[in-house]
Amino acid sequence: MNPVDIIVKKRDGGELTRQELDFFIHGLTAGAIPDYQAAAWLMAIYFRGMTDQETTDLTLAMAASGDQLDLHDVLPGAVIVDKHSSGGVGDKTTLAVGPIAAACGLPVGKMSGRGLSFSGGTIDKLESIAGWSAEISEEHFRRQLRAIGLVIAAQTANLAPADKLLYALRDVTGTVPSLPLIAASIMSKKLAAGADAIVLDVKCGRGAFMATLADAQALARQMVAIGVLAGRKVTALITQMEQPAGAGRGNALEVQEAIATLHGAGPADFQELVEAVAGEMLLIAGAADDLAAARAQVSAVIAEGRAFDKLRAFVASQGGDAALVDHPERLPSAPVQMRVPAPASGYVHAIDAREVGLVTVDLGGGRLKKGDPIDPAVGVLLAAKVGDQIAAGETLCTIHASSETAAAAVSARLQAAYTIDATPAASLPIVLDRIVSTANKT
Repeated sequence: MNPVDIIVKKRDGGELTRQELDFFIHGLTAGAIPDYQAAAWLMAIYFRGMTDQETTDLTLAMAASGDQLDLHDVLPGAVIVDKHSSGGVGDKTTLAVGPIAAACGLPVGKMSGRGLSFSGGTIDKLESIAGWSAEISEEHFRRQLRAIGLVIAAQTANLAPADKLLYALRDVTGTVPSLPLIAASIMSKKLAAGADAIVLDVKCGRGAFMATLADAQALARQMVAIGVLAGRKVTALITQMEQPAGAGRGNALEVQEAIATLHGAGPADFQELVEAVAGEMLLIAGAADDLAAARAQVSAVIAEGRAFDKLRAFVASQGGDAALVDHPERLPSAPVQMRVPAPASGYVHAIDAREVGLVTVDLGGGRLKKGDPIDPAVGVLLAAKVGDQIAAGETLCTIHASSETAAAAVSARLQAAYTIDATPAASLPIVLDRIVSTANKT
């Protein structure tokens, strides 16, 4: 085959075969296809799109470009369940959902990443716990999955390496927004990591990468279609990210909130999100007959403390100080805590989630480029959410900062992130849509 012929075929609107996609991805990974040809191919996909079958074949080729985990020898006959969030401000869902699912008997073996820009990463949050490490061997991964039922590790260098190459090119060629390429990027890593069933939490709103409901639905349908064609069970929830999830944005603050949620005492919106996602994981794995039964199991493991016990065991197994799980108030704490007052009385109509996330980055709680250090103690803790009534001078949120100067520098931005009006406002819904098996032709 000739890579130029494949580029031209896609440029002219043709549908690429599995063989052509395998050839192209293998050539890219091996270094036989240069960046300039891959860039031209990406641009052709951006303008011409891909069918569901094409996107699935691309995803499978990317998954096969490196190591692929098969965890069924660890837990014969078990359904390996994974969840993926498309990322958002204050999204610490995995920290609570993973222990809940494991406490319900579902093995959760997960590869996670670090945050970039306004969206935080699961591993960054967990590293707020002294000693905890995401860098574990495959043997440790398997042993812990068998013993505890929950493991979260850093993505290995050779897991879907084609995705790393393509993402770097997409970032500099203006092709990041392509739905087939986004979907293939996400799903290739999930398939390579050995999941049988996947629950997708697709964020939608100002604080997410998919800003509109229509865009989020299109991405969700694309990923569900890939899962179906690849022989996996996939459910997608579209969840709101117009305001930050829960109350906290900042790594240690979010760990504290996840622990509270495992005690049934998390912020109402985040508690509902966590229990909804965990219920879907039970349902898709066949561990419950319907959502009502699944949610009942979720409520039981929280009330009985079994979900919290799973988190504690998981943290300890990966080198973390379990005493910090027992006493989350001992997690890193910022030396300065400055409240932001409401400028007027009324009802909260909106919170700019992206701005809250960007403020946290500027405080040192996130990174602008790969490798930037993170201060786990800093962040923003929201006191008022959309729908709340507030009086002038009452606290909108509290800034957790390394210095008075740093806190003062972002106070006005956070005040401006709130929209307050005299008329009552409804609270925001948590789940906007649920997509199980609808395919989307692109």
